[in-house]
Amino acid sequence: MNSSKSPGLAGFGVLKNTTCHTEKKISVFFSIIFMTVGILSNSLAIIILVKAYQRFRQKSKASFLLLASGLVVTDLFGHLINGAIAVFVYASDKDWIRFNQSNILCSVFGICMVFFGLCPLFLGSVMAVERCIGVTKPIFHSTKMTSRHVKMMLTMVCLFAVLIALLPILRFRAYQIQGSRTWCFYKTEHVEDWEDRFYLLLFSCLGFLALAISFLCNAVTGITLLRVKFKSQQRQGRSHHFEMIIQLLAIMCVSCICWSPFLVTMARIGINEGRSKETCETILFALRMATWNQILDPWVYILLRKAVLKNLYKITSGCCGVHVINLHMWELSSIKNSLKVAAISESPASSKQINLQPLSSMGQ
Repeated sequence: MNSSKSPGLAGFGVLKNTTCHTEKKISVFFSIIFMTVGILSNSLAIIILVKAYQRFRQKSKASFLLLASGLVVTDLFGHLINGAIAVFVYASDKDWIRFNQSNILCSVFGICMVFFGLCPLFLGSVMAVERCIGVTKPIFHSTKMTSRHVKMMLTMVCLFAVLIALLPILRFRAYQIQGSRTWCFYKTEHVEDWEDRFYLLLFSCLGFLALAISFLCNAVTGITLLRVKFKSQQRQGRSHHFEMIIQLLAIMCVSCICWSPFLVTMARIGINEGRSKETCETILFALRMATWNQILDPWVYILLRKAVLKNLYKITSGCCGVHVINLHMWELSSIKNSLKVAAISESPASSKQINLQPLSSMGQ
């Protein structure tokens, strides 16, 4: 019987002949500490985002905060579910034959690994698209990007990630226990069937596509903000845009650094079929790198806030002997003034009117 299509036998072949012994040095306590740090970090980030959403009810920032909250909540549940299963596997001495006779636990573990891997990448790209629309098309953003629409986008992203995670199950392809015997994923050893290759390549392509969309949209957003800043010389009403683009750039960099090794490894296995030379240790290292993304993501919102950045700016300026000037740029203006600045900067007559606005605002 073909083990790739038989749920009862799937994955156990790797338990007979495995050359990956690195996990024996890692105790269950390390997994518990790792999971605890991730849960605490994401919980703290959720508290910060909720307070920010309650304090600043601007349409231009509310949608971003909702998406950011969705990203952090996804990371939190990823640590809770995947971490709990991993701790159970460690505590059971990785004896899958004893507690996974029907392959249910491995299937659940594999589905969660795919879902909580792709969903944060998708949400990061959606956040980048939302900010790009908010900066380049502020009127459209204020009228179309309502809380209801953002919640619908979150739901659609989650459903799409669930669909990708359930594809092997729907096709009666069981998730496989990996060589380290500590996690489950698509088949990565002796990949010969086109469908097994397809799942690996689909996962990698979707991940790289999400990173590419984030990079492109963040580049457009950053260039637009800099162009408007130098063109109008008006900083008021733009500080929250710069804060969000800094956070997005940090998220994109963290995702690229953490996820690229794993996505490249899965793509190489899918392309090279059975000739892949990726070892168990290489795959495990790439997986650990990807797992760090869920821990580092919340610290973007913890550290890269206006209050923290302003204090860092004061400290840096003090150490360098530079006088701290124009901190008023960090004050949030109303959505009306922000949209007014954006509309003026995009209008053909902005070059004639733009010099009069700073004088009028100073007069007030």
